[in-house]
Amino acid sequence: MTTAAAAKDNLKDSLKDVPLPPAPFLSSVMQVEPQWIDYNGHLNMAYYNVMMDRAIDEMWLQLGIGPAYMRERHGSTFTAECHVRYLREIHLGDPVQVTVYLLAADEKRIHTFEELRHATEGWISATSENMTIHIDMNARKTAPFPPDIRARIQAVVDSHAAVPRPEGIGRKVAMPSK
Repeated sequence: MTTAAAAKDNLKDSLKDVPLPPAPFLSSVMQVEPQWIDYNGHLNMAYYNVMMDRAIDEMWLQLGIGPAYMRERHGSTFTAECHVRYLREIHLGDPVQVTVYLLAADEKRIHTFEELRHATEGWISATSENMTIHIDMNARKTAPFPPDIRARIQAVVDSHAAVPRPEGIGRKVAMPSK
């Protein structure tokens, strides 16, 4: 067996002991960093995405598609589309937590919805709906997920289908109708 094949098998074997993410997935608690506060005195819009991306990274580890997957199996994910809604200001010192819902997946894509919440008070500050694509990093092109990863993702999508859907999924940017 080649070294690359052995590494691939080791990564597959290591996933057997990793539980599937809960439905929905809840990130660790994060803190707003001082350099993220803009001149309006609240969290700059770019850093909402940073916090939600950190939550996705936490979940991806449990799905088996984190940094080790990229190194050992040469696959990764890229965000193809993102729609963020800013609902309530977050300020310096506010603890936040992100809830992630896996809404759907196919052989190359994952559709997610995230809610960034105040971690102690529970209110929603922002949501983000995303389409993520799987990439073969050697070719730098879209490619199907390996069967073991695809099955793991589908198991999470199925478990998330059993929980109520949050408000805001499928929203689009448009002027209000009269």
